[in-house]
Amino acid sequence: MSLDDKFSALRKGLLEFLLLKIIAADKVYVADILRQLSDTEFATQEGTLYPLLSKMRRESLLDYEWQESEAGPPRKYYKLTAKGRDQLRELTEYWNKIHNTVKGLGP
Repeated sequence: MSLDDKFSALRKGLLEFLLLKIIAADKVYVADILRQLSDTEFATQEGTLYPLLSKMRRESLLDYEWQESEAGPPRKYYKLTAKGRDQLRELTEYWNKIHNTVKGLGP
């Protein structure tokens, strides 16, 4: 079993956390998200990203608005909802707690 297979569930959960962080900074277009993730362990493709964004929208964590583009058709820009901001705050607190626990155990 490869490391990617072994940690896929962990990566998927963390990807949702990272999407909340990226979208919280500013309204973003999917290409912007892909670019920010491209040089990380969380590099992904549109085929993975769109279903996750749709799921997060159904959960009322984010919304989108259409904006005209000089480079072609209108683009969908994502932004966090109040519920999404609350979720990000909770996940950040939980992440810090987990990180401190892991850091405090063992060598």
